[in-house]
Parts: sequence; structure tokens; C-alpha cells
Amino acid sequence: MHRGSRRHVLDWVTSAAFPTELTELVRPAGAVVSRDDVWMPRGHANDEEARLELHGQSLLQGAVDWDVLHHWWLNHNGRANTPNWDLASTCSIKGRRGLVLVEAKAHVEELDVAGKSLEPDASHHSQSNHVRIGWAIEEASRALARMVPGVCLSRDSHYQLANRVAFAWKLATMGLDVVLVYMGFTGDSAVGVQLRDQRHWRQTMEDHARGILPPAFFDQEIACGLASMQMLVRSRPCGPRPGLSN
Repeated sequence: MHRGSRRHVLDWVTSAAFPTELTELVRPAGAVVSRDDVWMPRGHANDEEARLELHGQSLLQGAVDWDVLHHWWLNHNGRANTPNWDLASTCSIKGRRGLVLVEAKAHVEELDVAGKSLEPDASHHSQSNHVRIGWAIEEASRALARMVPGVCLSRDSHYQLANRVAFAWKLATMGLDVVLVYMGFTGDSAVGVQLRDQRHWRQTMEDHARGILPPAFFDQEIACGLASMQMLVRSRPCGPRPGLSN
């Protein structure tokens, strides 16, 4: 049985109000999610998370070359993964096809500061992928730092945050507008330090990202060549009758 933010995402996407509620959260970025859009996961009975190299084509056929995205991140296939998204949904962003990517949390402890690990006896392919991922994140970091001073992404610290931001940036450079949402589900007292409200979640994220992303990075539309990305920090109460907080 799913717990924490995973359970709250699956509960949310089965709600008839989901497209409207997601739109309210991402409206500051000019994004709209309709009932005709496609999202993953679909609910508890269909709970597979989106991996864009596998599912990007079914979400947004022909939007970008998904194989290029895959090989930008990895040199070798096998057991290696690109990021798994808690929620991915198509949308329109200022009239253009776009993608909402959500990383969800329900407790402070779900925010991970660790870097990407590599086993001492890792295979040649794993070592090669490790180097490639580091290069991809550094490329994204350098490009974003030119637009928002203070960005300092790394494979070796706050890897979970770094890979989400790097992927959003890469998609935008390939021509797909992206809204990256760090979603805090508030009021879950089951385990850990719960997120109290939007203010607490925003401060928690700013503290977590200190030295990695400056506060000015959040809520700012960032032109990345062919398209743009924007990172939002938003919250919604967990439970059967949630509201919205912006």
C-alpha cells in the first residue's frame, strides 16, 4: 500500500477535479490542463510513474526526439534509469504544447541532499553513465547560471533536485515548454515532520535548495532557447477534500 506523497498523488489524479485543480496551481506559469490532456500515473490501479524516454512519446507524440533526451543522460541502457516523475501531465502553456512535471513531497524528510552514488565495484557501463550524468547536470547548471546567477547544480549533492531541474532545462532547449512543480502535500501526520502550509513548504524548499538554487529561481520564467521552463513551489492539503494554495 502506498504512503506519503505517493498515495496523495494517486488519490489526486483519480479525482474528477484534478485537471481544474492542477490548472489552478500552474496558472502563474500560463499553463492550462484540460480533461483532454494525458497524465501519468492514472490512479492506484494504474500507478506507473512516467519515465520520459519510455513514456514521452505516448504523452506528447512528436513533441521532441525522446531518444535524444535519453542519450543526453545515459551512454548505456541496461539497468540505468532516467528520473521517475511522481506526476507528468500534458498541458498548454501560453497556447503551446507543454508538459507539467511534478516532484511531490509530504514530509520534510523526503527531501534528499545526497549525491548520486556509485558502487566501488560498478561495471564499466555504470561508471560511464555516472560520468555522463555528471556532465549533463553540469551543462544544465552552466546554462541556467548565466540566466539566474547562483544556480549550482551537481551530481554529487542534492542529486534528486539537480536531475529534475536539469531535465526540465533540457526539454526546454529541445523546444518543449515545461513547468516543474515541487508539490508539498500539507497536513500528513502519518510519519515524519509534516508540511504545515504553503509558507512552511516554500521556506523548507528555499532552505533545502540553498547553495544549489537561489530563491529567485522559483517562479521565474527562464528562456532556454527554443522554449522556456519555470519552477514552481506549490502546496495542497492531503485528504479527501483538498483546497489549493499558491
